[in-house]
Amino acid sequence: MADISSRFLGISSPNPFWLASAPPTDKEINVTRAFEAGWGGVVWKTLGEDPHVVNVNGPRYSTLMAQDRRVMGLNNIELITDRPLRTNLEEMTRVKKAWPDRALIASLMVPCVEESWKRILPMVEDTGADGLELNFGCPHGMSERGMGAAVGQVPEYIQMVTQWCKQYSRLPVIVKLTPNITDVRFPARAAKAGGADAVSLINTINSLMGVNLDTLVMHPSTDGQGSHGGYCGPAVKPIAQNMVAEIARDPQTAGLPISGIGGITTWKDAAEYIALGCGNVQVCTAAMVYGFRIVQDMCDGLSNYMDAHGFARIEDFQGRAVPTVRDWKDLNLNHIDKAVINQDSCIQCGRCHVACEDTSHQAITFSKEGGVRRFEVDDTECVGCNLCVSICPVPECITMRSLQPGEVDPRTGQTVTGEYANWTTHPNNPMRQAVTAQG
Repeated sequence: MADISSRFLGISSPNPFWLASAPPTDKEINVTRAFEAGWGGVVWKTLGEDPHVVNVNGPRYSTLMAQDRRVMGLNNIELITDRPLRTNLEEMTRVKKAWPDRALIASLMVPCVEESWKRILPMVEDTGADGLELNFGCPHGMSERGMGAAVGQVPEYIQMVTQWCKQYSRLPVIVKLTPNITDVRFPARAAKAGGADAVSLINTINSLMGVNLDTLVMHPSTDGQGSHGGYCGPAVKPIAQNMVAEIARDPQTAGLPISGIGGITTWKDAAEYIALGCGNVQVCTAAMVYGFRIVQDMCDGLSNYMDAHGFARIEDFQGRAVPTVRDWKDLNLNHIDKAVINQDSCIQCGRCHVACEDTSHQAITFSKEGGVRRFEVDDTECVGCNLCVSICPVPECITMRSLQPGEVDPRTGQTVTGEYANWTTHPNNPMRQAVTAQG
């Protein structure tokens, strides 16, 4: 069987699945139950200075549901741990002694003052924790106090605090990045410049979940009022993976270890993050929705996938997808795809026809003969946009076929050359012509 053990920043764990800093890692009993279920590591819920924070005693979470009641997104307005610092430190010490083979990372958030960081770091080290995660991502509550995302949105602050932590601690430092920023590469570069050993991303996305149309009050609300919160869950995975890939392929941060976070619910999600360059992954929402035992399916699924593809270790496919992520200008404009409908598996629902007819290129024809509906692709109109594939309810019923060199594109009448051309070299690209004319 494949070896799914992880050695991230020299921190060993039996698998790459860690619980992210969140309610599931807030206390000893939770973390113990997680380790008993098989999690490879945890990032303890973010510690702060005493006096500890006070959370709302009311709704803290709200969900975005799919039609089948699956949780697609989770919003929270919960702050960092509201338990005394000493209590957390004592529990962390006991957990690490009881589970020496599991990773235990301390998440930290204190004021952006050197003395505050200098004071808390030795106390965390004394617990036996394996590393530090600097929470520069929380978008609600703490950011209003000059912490969390308020730090993560300013690269100079990221670099400064990271340097403090590297100066006053011997532990590996992971910088947790906020997605509430225009270009995630700049904070990642700042973390690296400050000496960070790794980055983790993404933290939650700033959000407001909706309005109760009977009361016209936003929800969740406390005593008739609410606040923006942090959004996570399966719905944020595409956003998170884009940011992970941007860091993985940025020449200035290339080689910087990444811990992937955002919407990881299955082993497939985790494998995608690893293929995009992550050394391990962190999970929160899925554990809160389905419980700790989901890690067993994650481990089995990842191991079976690796066996099927001949990967002996995680490192064998880590980062393999990164070179396939390119800027738009680098795409091959001479490549041509056409949609193909498998008539044997088509259920004649007509969704592809409606979608293409109303909102795309009118490339799927409809006919009815002997009571049988038939939908076919008109290659003279198809631009290979993939919309029909995306909305078809039958897997693999509609697929894309690539035209081979020598074939004629029925839509343009041009022969496929097999040569590579991007927008700067394609002769028929009006954008290129306009740019060339302007010098």
